[in-house]
Amino acid sequence: MLWGLKGWDMAARFLKAATIAALLSLVAACAGAPRPGGGRVPVVTDPAPIVSGTMRPYQIRGRWYHPAEQPGYDETGQASWYGDQHHGRPTSTGELFDQYALTAAHKTLPLPGLVEVTNLANGRTIVVRINDRGPFVDGRIIDLSRGAADALGMLQQGVGEVRVRYLGFAPRLGSSQPLRYAAAVAPAPAAPAPAAPNESGAYWIQAGTFADRGNARRVADRLGERAVIDMVRQGDSTLYRVLIGPWPDPNAAEQARQAVVARGYADALLISAR
Repeated sequence: MLWGLKGWDMAARFLKAATIAALLSLVAACAGAPRPGGGRVPVVTDPAPIVSGTMRPYQIRGRWYHPAEQPGYDETGQASWYGDQHHGRPTSTGELFDQYALTAAHKTLPLPGLVEVTNLANGRTIVVRINDRGPFVDGRIIDLSRGAADALGMLQQGVGEVRVRYLGFAPRLGSSQPLRYAAAVAPAPAAPAPAAPNESGAYWIQAGTFADRGNARRVADRLGERAVIDMVRQGDSTLYRVLIGPWPDPNAAEQARQAVVARGYADALLISAR
């Protein structure tokens, strides 16, 4: 990491202006515009200015880096993550690093900025705030916070293959229009506690089927209170389905299924109890 390029005594001001919790719930109230290929791109109405000094060429371990505005930036490469060692320390923008927020470091993109990061192993996508420089390791294109790595499902691996797309300037900290796009998955619609999976007329999402009940329980716990485990017999074997629901109509259930797919369960199915 390149911690605090010259003249950034701004950390104290940021600490007074916003608590670390606000410092990046990062990504709440922003309008969205459709982009080719699907999905929505955040429209930041109150962009933070580029931090003075972060766009100058700099040298690390004998190699020169040349930050620049790169509107078409779209690269695939290795991502790593960092956490405890840097938690609470100032980043290159002067913002304090919060390992649980959705942030990242990049060698040359404008600071602060927003990028979309996709884990190519599971298809999970999030938006993070770039507020630091790094990683200075060959082959790695982005260094994620612990929270971002966790949201992408790559906390255990440490390093993973990702696609990074630059989206533009990040919002000001403490803006009255925080972002809402960086969630790894849209929350499922609120509803009463799930009924039995055989409820007539109900629509369910089958997130997966497992031979081991412990694996099914871990997935169900991760997917929230609407997830239940349904035991089924298949020949001489017992299988455990993780079901989420119910929903009274297929449209609501399909929206929820797409949210489950976005969490990395690409084979999620919409099923009916009829």
